[in-house]
Amino acid sequence: MGMGYSADPVAALRSTGSRLRLAAAVAVALTVGACASAKDEVDNTASADQLYNEGLVQLQAGKKADAVKKFDDVDRLHPYSQLSKQALLMQAYTQFERNAFTDAISAGQRFVTLYPSSPDAAYAQYIVAESLFQQIPDVSRDQAQTAKALAAYGELIEKYPNSPYAEDGRKKVLTVRDQLAGKEMDIGRFYLKKHQYLGAINRFKLVVSQYQTTRHVEEALARLVECYYAMGVINEAQTAAAILGHNFPDSQWYKDSYTLLQNGGYEPNEDKSSWISKSITQPLKSVKIL
Repeated sequence: MGMGYSADPVAALRSTGSRLRLAAAVAVALTVGACASAKDEVDNTASADQLYNEGLVQLQAGKKADAVKKFDDVDRLHPYSQLSKQALLMQAYTQFERNAFTDAISAGQRFVTLYPSSPDAAYAQYIVAESLFQQIPDVSRDQAQTAKALAAYGELIEKYPNSPYAEDGRKKVLTVRDQLAGKEMDIGRFYLKKHQYLGAINRFKLVVSQYQTTRHVEEALARLVECYYAMGVINEAQTAAAILGHNFPDSQWYKDSYTLLQNGGYEPNEDKSSWISKSITQPLKSVKIL
């Protein structure tokens, strides 16, 4: 992903129950449908059971593209069968496993739309979110995909808060929000380097007001001190420095901000009427992103 994070959606999917589900399903396929074999051409007379079992056997054999075709045949030829629903879910899972993330998202979203009350709807939504997460680009690039991943995890947590996938989703939200904050910082630094202080402030302001639980808030406050000081808006520079010092007293960012103000004959001093003061809703802390 170019993010430097070690999150592994495939491992997450397997660790939250899909491996057991797949193993059990394949065991049934090998027992009940042992005589079924994959065919290059679609047999329009094949039953849903036969096609589904063939798909599981293909998946177990590592032939994921062939497995997807079999699951699609179940859904296409037997749309009203009970196995059609399960085949759609297995399509989403198998497409994810073969890194066909766009197709995994499509199948997962279709499952959630058609079967919102199914016990497997949370799993389908999780596949959608993980597929988007896997495609998060480097922070230097457009983060539209990152925003979509955040929305998908939000839907997972909101609709299925007690599902076994929601806990991992909450952890991933921290990573996704950190990425979005990182993008704002990247743009803010660019403006700051060009001495376009208002543009830089708007970006750092977003981090402080919307992403203050990320690891970037510490630097954002320091950059606000720098921008406001350069513009001569001393009270805001003092406020940013005071809040930075209160939350990160041992930070190098605070030491640098303190020195900047001191060189001009000023001290950190919080103005309670400042937007910065009003934006801080809780004690700040650096967040470790895995």
